Amino acid sequence: MATLAEVISAIDAVDVRFPTSLSLDGSDAMNPEPDYSAAYVTIRTSAGDEGYGLAFTVGRGNDVEVAAVRALVPLVVGMPVADALADLGAFSRRLTGDSQLRWLGPDKGAIHMAAAAIVNAVWDLRARREGKPVWRLLAEMPPEDLVDLVDFRYLQDALTRDEALDILRRAEPGRAARQAELLESGFPAYTTTPGWLGYSPEKLAALAAEAVVDGFTQIKLKVGADLDEDIRRLRLARDVVGPDVRIAIDANQAWGVGQAIEWLRPLAEFDPYWIEEPTSPDDVLGHAAIRRAVAPIKVATGEHTHNAVMFKQLLQAEAIDVLQLDASRVAGVTENIAILLLAAKFGVPVCPHAGGVGLCEMVQHLSMFDFVAVSGTQTDRVIEYVDHLHEHFVDPVRIERGRYLAPLEPGLGARLHAESVAQYRFPDGPVWQRDAVVVA
Repeated sequence: MATLAEVISAIDAVDVRFPTSLSLDGSDAMNPEPDYSAAYVTIRTSAGDEGYGLAFTVGRGNDVEVAAVRALVPLVVGMPVADALADLGAFSRRLTGDSQLRWLGPDKGAIHMAAAAIVNAVWDLRARREGKPVWRLLAEMPPEDLVDLVDFRYLQDALTRDEALDILRRAEPGRAARQAELLESGFPAYTTTPGWLGYSPEKLAALAAEAVVDGFTQIKLKVGADLDEDIRRLRLARDVVGPDVRIAIDANQAWGVGQAIEWLRPLAEFDPYWIEEPTSPDDVLGHAAIRRAVAPIKVATGEHTHNAVMFKQLLQAEAIDVLQLDASRVAGVTENIAILLLAAKFGVPVCPHAGGVGLCEMVQHLSMFDFVAVSGTQTDRVIEYVDHLHEHFVDPVRIERGRYLAPLEPGLGARLHAESVAQYRFPDGPVWQRDAVVVA
C-alpha cells in the first residue's frame, strides 16, 4: 500500500498579548502605552511535527495581524512538507506573491508580516527536523543554496547573484573558526532596558548602572517627546555610565527632517552613538539629509523598513550608518538573508531590532549567521536586548557579560510555553479577565 506524502495539515494563529502598558515597559515617543503582543503561529504536519513563528505587534493591531495570517493559510495547508522545506525561497514567494493578497502591500504591512510569521515557522520546522539552531543551519548551507533563496528581481541594480555568491564564497574559509569563536564567546549585545520614556529618573539611573555592571558596553534611551527632558535624561545617563559606554538614542519616528536636525544639536553634547528612526521610516532622502547634517552622530533605522527594496534604497542613497533589520517586519528569515547580503555589499553594519515579543530569540540567529557566513566580523555589530518576557519562551535567550550566547537548541526560538499562551490569549485568557485589565 502506498504511503501518503506528509503535508502541512494546519496553521494555527493565536492572539497573544501582554499588558506591558501597566508598567510602561516599551514606552516611547510614538507608543506611550503599548501592550506587547504577537500573532503566534504554529504549523502542524500530517506526521505530527510542528514549527513556530510569530509577528510582533503592540496591542489592538494584533486583531488585524491574526486575521492576515489566517488569510494566508489556504495557500499553504495541503502543501507537501518536502516541497516547502526543499525550496524555502519559492515557499516565501508563494506567500508574498498571491495576486489578490499582494494587492494589500505589495511586500509591506500586515500581510507581509503575516507571511513572516509563517515563513519563520517553516524555517523553525526545518531546523528542528535537522536538529540545528537556525543560525547554524544557515551558516552550514552552501553559498549556492543560500543565493537560491534570494529573489534578485528588484535588487540586481544594487546586488547581483554573482556578487552575492562572491560575498558568501569569500567568507567560506573562515566559517569553522568563526563558529567556534561564536560558541566560545557569543555575540555583542546592547540593552534598551534602562531607556523607556515612561521610566522615572531614578529607575533610569539604577538600570543604567546595572547594565554597566552586567557587562554591556552600549545602552539606548528613548527621546523625542520633550527636548528639555531628553537633555536631563541624557545628562543623567552619561553621568552614570561614564564616557566609555556608548549611548544610542531612539526617536521612534517622532520628528520631521528639519526638526530632527534641530533637536539633535543640543543632544550632541552627550556624545550619542546613533540616532535611531529620526523621521518617517519611508523617507529615504530625509534620512540621507539628517545623516549629512548630524555627523558624527550615526543614523540607524530598519525596524519599520518593510522590505529589501527599501533597504536597498537606504543603502544606495547613503542614508544610514547602521542597518536594523527585524525578524518579522519583512518576510522572515528568507528576505532577511537578502538584506544581510545587501548590507555586506555596501559595508554597513547590521544591528538588529529586538525586544518586543520573541524578537531577541529570533534575530540572534540572523546576526550569528551574518558573522559566521556573510560579513565575517563582529566589529560595530550589536544585537538589541531588552529584559522583558523571555520567561514565556521554551528556549529563551541567554545573556552573559553583555553578550548573547549562541543558541544550541534546534529551531528559531519562537516557541511559547503552552501555559503562557493560555494565560495571555486575548481576549479570553485569565490575565485579560483578571481585575478588569484595560487595553491601552
